[in-house]
Amino acid sequence: MKNKLNENKPIYLQIKEQLEDSIINDSLKPGERVPSTNEFAAFYQINPATAAKGINELVTEEILYKRRGVGMFVTDKAKDLLVSKRKESFYENFIKPLKVEASNLSIRPNELVEMVMREEQGNED
Repeated sequence: MKNKLNENKPIYLQIKEQLEDSIINDSLKPGERVPSTNEFAAFYQINPATAAKGINELVTEEILYKRRGVGMFVTDKAKDLLVSKRKESFYENFIKPLKVEASNLSIRPNELVEMVMREEQGNED
């Protein structure tokens, strides 16, 4: 768990995103138990209901599932769902605006690809 929470974003979203990141980077694997709402609450000194809101959103999205009396666990399809969701978000938030700006600057698609590849080749040195 991260030591500090950001004041500029709702706490429940930060908890949700933290769990998502842990699943994407394989810190949490399918079938593993995630920290409970009370564990989050104690760690961050927040209301357990705040932590529950973020965790419950992940249950609704089928990223986590509840085992009564035991806790919350990562679903088998969690990583695939999250990667797919983030790819779509990446497309909407970065690729579409990039294409619009490239069009405004009369950058052809092949030039755009060359620019991306140039950056990649520059990082290999």
